[in-house]
Amino acid sequence: MGALPLALAGCSLAPAYRPPAITPPAAYKEAPGWTAAAPADNAPRGPWWTGFDDPVLDDLEARMAAASPTLAASLARYDQALAAARESRADLFPQVSLGGDAARQRLSARRPLARGVPNTGNDFTIGASLDYEIDLWGRVRNSVRAGRAEAEASGADFAAARLSLQASVADAYFRLRGLDAEAALLRQTVDAFGRAYELTDKRHEGGIASGLDVNRSKTQLSDARAQISAIANDRAAVEHELAALVGEIASGFSIAPVAAPLEPPPVPASAPSELLQRRPDIAAAERRMAAANARIGVARAAFFPSLTLGLAGGFEATNGKLFDTPSSYWALGPLSTALAIFDGGRRRAQVRISRAEYDETAADYRGRVLAAFREVEDGLAAARLLTAQAVDQSDSAAAAARTRELALIRYRDGAADYLDVVTAQTAALDAERAVITLQTQRMRSMVALIRALGGDAGTITATP
Repeated sequence: MGALPLALAGCSLAPAYRPPAITPPAAYKEAPGWTAAAPADNAPRGPWWTGFDDPVLDDLEARMAAASPTLAASLARYDQALAAARESRADLFPQVSLGGDAARQRLSARRPLARGVPNTGNDFTIGASLDYEIDLWGRVRNSVRAGRAEAEASGADFAAARLSLQASVADAYFRLRGLDAEAALLRQTVDAFGRAYELTDKRHEGGIASGLDVNRSKTQLSDARAQISAIANDRAAVEHELAALVGEIASGFSIAPVAAPLEPPPVPASAPSELLQRRPDIAAAERRMAAANARIGVARAAFFPSLTLGLAGGFEATNGKLFDTPSSYWALGPLSTALAIFDGGRRRAQVRISRAEYDETAADYRGRVLAAFREVEDGLAAARLLTAQAVDQSDSAAAAARTRELALIRYRDGAADYLDVVTAQTAALDAERAVITLQTQRMRSMVALIRALGGDAGTITATP
């Protein structure tokens, strides 16, 4: 008979947990010719930003990890989830308490069987009690499983928040460097437009150029100067954004301008089968699905009786000899059970709620997987197509620069109108700014791809 509770304690009413089967493709659609990496469950995710070989970015990422309030809040939520898991695990063990009482009381002379005599005395008690729920139907164990899974999901949320912040810092940093490159180009352009203005002004004074040419040149020069101010305004906003990301006050934060070509590293490597393991948001969705599955067992257990064992013991006396053997007492029990007979459908509703919650988490898991593959395919397509676009745009900028020089030579020789010069200069500036914009887009798309891959810092090589 004593073995029956132990045997029943192995029962669990939670359904067998089977995550939705999602078969990843053998290769990514948007990466033809790339060799797939071998799966590596425990491959490190970072520091992936070191692949960009930029000490300033490395420093910003380190400062973000040390001082970001967003990351600190996410870590605090993870600590809360760990504590909640430990709290639910406490129900696996007996609850033991220790207490004591000291009282002096006068009993009424008119109490039953008092024979008209009052009684005044002391009552001292010290003892311990134990309460333990025998987990016949797995309610406690499934609650523990759910709490543990939620804590693991919160840990994955923390990893996802950290990866998101790392990517946000890198994205803002490359936007800042793109603006630095545009500002440098515009300063060079202002110098060139200034020389062109001086040329037209001298030609006008000599009666060779018209006032229309001078005004056109002046318009271009002033417009280029205005664009420098606009770029400076955009740069200040991005710099302030970086200050907030790394947890510093914008008033005391600055990054020295650097105008250098932006070239992304090789495309990060990851086989499609690795994506489900690397993405922390997918891991969090899967763990919440496991927690919801365990909570179905908790809801089902309410249809069966609960069994609780009590135990108490201690000492009680009316004088100072509290710990003498005659003062001891003990009690085994009660061994109590309880079962709700009628609850108006409350328990059935709870089971339906828990099943619906599981269905919701399963759908969310599948949706996150689909979104992850879409983001990776988007990133791979961007890396490939923006590279091809950058080559053509560089050729366009080179041709526009040659046209600008030829137009200026023809104008000096009197073979062309200054309108041709203005048109050529405007086209060249637009083409050169487009080159910088594409460089920035390539860097940002590489950051987005690394984030989509879950922070994969590896590389793959293209086959010819």
